[in-house]
Amino acid sequence: MENKTPTQNIRVDQLTSVKGVGNVLAYTLISELPELGKLNRKQIAALVGVAPMNRDSGTYAGKRFIRGGRSKVRTVLFMSIMSAIQYHPQLKPMYERMVTAGKPKKVAMVACMRKQLTILNTMVKNGTFWDEKMA
Repeated sequence: MENKTPTQNIRVDQLTSVKGVGNVLAYTLISELPELGKLNRKQIAALVGVAPMNRDSGTYAGKRFIRGGRSKVRTVLFMSIMSAIQYHPQLKPMYERMVTAGKPKKVAMVACMRKQLTILNTMVKNGTFWDEKMA
C-alpha cells in the first residue's frame, strides 16, 4: 500500500510484531476488518466466522458448527495459522494439546485462528505491540 496513513503504519507494525503474522494478513485485517480493536472477542470471532454456533432447543443439545463471516479474512487467517502453529509461543502448545486430545487438525486450527484473532484484536484495542514476556 502506497498511501498509508500514520495510523495504518502503526497498526501494520503492531500486527506484524506477532509471529506468524505477515504483511498480507496485516493489510487484509486493516482493509477488510475495520472493526478490529472496536469489538469484543466474541463479536470479532463471530464477524470473521470462527465462532462456534450451537443448534440447541429446549433439552435438545444440537451440534456445534462454524459458518458465515468474512471469507477473505478467514482464508488469509487460515494460511497464517499454518505458519503460526509451528512458531507462536501460545498457539503451538494449544494446537498440539488439541490434536493429542483427539480433535481433528482443522478443528484445532480454527480454534487457533480464533485465539490469534483475539490476540490481534486486543493488541489493536490497547495500542500495544507483541511482547514474548507477556505471553
